Amino acid sequence: MKLATLTLVLAALANGAVADSHGNAYVHSREYKGVVYLMYQDHMSLYTYDKDKNGVSTCYDACAENWLPALLEKGTPLGENYTLIKRKDGTMQAAFRSQPLYLSSEDWNVGDMNGDGIDGVWHLARP
Repeated sequence: MKLATLTLVLAALANGAVADSHGNAYVHSREYKGVVYLMYQDHMSLYTYDKDKNGVSTCYDACAENWLPALLEKGTPLGENYTLIKRKDGTMQAAFRSQPLYLSSEDWNVGDMNGDGIDGVWHLARP
């Protein structure tokens, strides 16, 4: 992920706002290039991981370096179908319908969906 994009994402995470699927804050759904999917307000794609079950993230260490957890502050107001799950280190990760959300280090530009289908277990998050 480009440093400028990562900086924008981290700034958004620090502000800790999340919206419902209508999209008035940092996590929302939108149609872009004919595909409806979940993204941050800066329009970077969000992903889910098949190995995550029941609102528990299994992506740590090297995995979390390539798939950045969508971290938010505890107590962040969330829209419908969004929750926060607690990671092993105590940080809170955004989830949609109990699926933890991640950013891909392979996405460089707005609208990139390069993480979709990687290893058959990473999928573009869709509402």
